[in-house]
Amino acid sequence: MSDTKNVEEQLENAVLKEPFSYSKLFISTFIISAFTVGGGFVLIPLMKAKYVDEYGWMKENESLDLVSIAQSAPGAVAVNASIIMGYRLGGILGTFTALLGTVLPPLITLTIVSYFYDAFATNPYVRMFLKGMQCGVTAILLDVVLGLLVKQVKKKLVLPLVIMAGTFVASYFFHINIMHIILVDAIIGLLLMRDPQYN
Repeated sequence: MSDTKNVEEQLENAVLKEPFSYSKLFISTFIISAFTVGGGFVLIPLMKAKYVDEYGWMKENESLDLVSIAQSAPGAVAVNASIIMGYRLGGILGTFTALLGTVLPPLITLTIVSYFYDAFATNPYVRMFLKGMQCGVTAILLDVVLGLLVKQVKKKLVLPLVIMAGTFVASYFFHINIMHIILVDAIIGLLLMRDPQYN
């Protein structure tokens, strides 16, 4: 009963398109985990499409904040994000539901691959399949980056654009450790982005 009340209180400000349920949370995290190929950044468009656009369980800015927290915490981004998202949506029970839905797909996949490793490693069709998935992931990441860039340009705020450009230059051209870049970006956000206009 307390979990249900907690969920209702947390979702009262969201524009619900689908009622919250633990079964939907499990199925959605299972599907997202099954298609999160290429790293944690792929989570952003998948989570937005499911929890923001389709279900309306949370706002877009909130989902991005949760993913940012997940990326800054130690461990796999997908697991961290599912734990935070599950707790936000359904309390402790939501955490375990989302966590189970997230770990099952890779567990099943890796179990199958381990049994047939030699066949997978030498199969040219598997290699082509993986190369095709890499191309798809690249397109998804590019879509996320362009979407975020367009939103920041529309807001006409200079500081977020400078941070984005500086982060790209530091990583791509100067090969600075990504952890150092994230730390600097976090400090800049803490010191210079407290104004409500950046929300």
